Amino acid sequence: MTPLSPQPVPLGKSGLTVSPIAWGMWRFAGDDVRAAQARVEAALEAGIDLFDTADIYGPDNGEAFGAAEALLGRVFRAAPQLRGGMVLATKGGIIPGVPYDSSATYLAAALDASLRRLGVEQVDLWQVHRPDLLTHPADLADTLAAMVSSGKTRAVGVSNFSVAEVRALQAHLPFPLATIQPEFSAWHSTPIWDGVLHQAMELDLAVLAWSPLGRGAVSQESSVSALLQAKADASGVSRSAAAYAWIMAHPARPIPIVGSQQPDRIREAKGAFAVSWTRAEWYAVLEASTGQKLP
Repeated sequence: MTPLSPQPVPLGKSGLTVSPIAWGMWRFAGDDVRAAQARVEAALEAGIDLFDTADIYGPDNGEAFGAAEALLGRVFRAAPQLRGGMVLATKGGIIPGVPYDSSATYLAAALDASLRRLGVEQVDLWQVHRPDLLTHPADLADTLAAMVSSGKTRAVGVSNFSVAEVRALQAHLPFPLATIQPEFSAWHSTPIWDGVLHQAMELDLAVLAWSPLGRGAVSQESSVSALLQAKADASGVSRSAAAYAWIMAHPARPIPIVGSQQPDRIREAKGAFAVSWTRAEWYAVLEASTGQKLP
């Protein structure tokens, strides 16, 4: 199998290049700007330059809507040089209690609000966080095209969209979507089977894999964890790094989004590049994940 490389990879057809590992800010919280800055710097030190946040990140941490973006904005004010070293991505379209709104009026306002919280004039990637079944894909396409033409985002993508939803949206867009962001891990292999990864390879979408450690399953003992631990021991890396490497070995070249908020755990993600899976080893993890032998 092709060895993993830390070299930058294309973000779909956007013209942007990014690190093959991303850092996510779902749990980016608190009032300590210095500690928050240390987390950002740990990711950059690990060679990670793709930073993924969202306007909805906050309430799950007992904070306000937009809190994670606002905290990153405070980090930028304290250390302005950090913004230039990253590809900044955010998402919108989820409203607590609604739950989804992809109307032109709401999304335009959501993007503007994100820019204000972040203290920037442009993000590199803006993604629809979840599909709004009450918005026609042609209308959503018009909204996304307006976002790009306004200069407020350089590229657009989608998160948690099905194959059919991506196809319908792309049919109305005047340019290619850059990304698809599904849940994907050694414990959640659904994108392999439901066509999401195959469509990504067909359309040249960058795959941003959220919850790459199985929503914490990496720390639990299971047949999947045992195989990952054995590979980690053989490679001299952490179990988490082996889990990232398993994702990255797929030919769609998914980009795992590291979710840890501990600087040391963020830095250890680069251990993934020291892992080289054989086909037999990779498929053994997949069989353990599904609980079924492949035919």
